[in-house]
Amino acid sequence: MTFELICEIEPPTKPDLKHVRHQIGTMSKIAHSFLIPDNHIGRATVSSVAVAHEVQAMGGRGIACLNSRDRNLLGFRRDLLTAAAYGVEQFLFVYGDKPTSGNRTSDLTVRSMIEEAREFSPGVRLGAAASMRSLPTWKRTADFLFLQVGFSLEAQLRWRDAHPVNMPVYAGVMVLASERHARMLATAIPDIDLPEELIAKVAADRMAGVEAACEQVLAIRDSGAFDGVHLIPVSRYRDVESRLAAVL
Repeated sequence: MTFELICEIEPPTKPDLKHVRHQIGTMSKIAHSFLIPDNHIGRATVSSVAVAHEVQAMGGRGIACLNSRDRNLLGFRRDLLTAAAYGVEQFLFVYGDKPTSGNRTSDLTVRSMIEEAREFSPGVRLGAAASMRSLPTWKRTADFLFLQVGFSLEAQLRWRDAHPVNMPVYAGVMVLASERHARMLATAIPDIDLPEELIAKVAADRMAGVEAACEQVLAIRDSGAFDGVHLIPVSRYRDVESRLAAVL
């Protein structure tokens, strides 16, 4: 079985894809696929479907993330039509981060998006996000799962043992770029477990977050418990690539 590394791209907040292309070109040496977030952390970004198409144009495999927060049913069908026109066939459906301004729409849920996509676009591969707390039965209808970002291999393995599923599961790993980044993450995701020891290391050494994430990727691979990793390198993708290219 191939252990897959799915690298998340920082999506552009301006109409310029140069940075996206640089990320793809750099991480294509280690990545099996690329995940493109949708209106990342509540900010408007270039369409994840359009960026997934750009990934494929560069010879990679793109997974377009779509959130239920910003869509009604008509807008969702528009996205599915656009994806079909672009040849994008893999999606991750999520609830969506709290918007920085404005309100959520209420027409769609992740569950209804999966049901609608199955009917509207047969043949596409659909993923859902799984929290460390539980796995609702309806999420087992997805084709693959992205487990919430965590910093403890032991906790990820406990979740895997407690939730046996017959589909690919990708464990979430994130690079902590700085102490400030770690504190912001802890505030944004209250149930995430961020070890104070790791935060202290990152505060003292800017490379500590990169090294910890790379070590976790290798530990997850060696455990044999997951089909791959959803890796979020944030702005440190060059450092991550240089370390993992030699060992994966």
